[in-house]
Amino acid sequence: MNNLMKDILTGLVFLMGLLGFVSGQFIISSALFAVAAIASNVNTNHKNPQTAQ
Repeated sequence: MNNLMKDILTGLVFLMGLLGFVSGQFIISSALFAVAAIASNVNTNHKNPQTAQ
């Protein structure tokens, strides 16, 4: 997953959490905010280049 797709997904989850918060669904919005926070901090680059020594 490239950075643009990750940012779009994180933004959508955040907006869904915000909409849930405004509508009064506090448990769902808390879970969505947690998912957005974790997703924004997870490094999805599984290929680590070897550094020359």
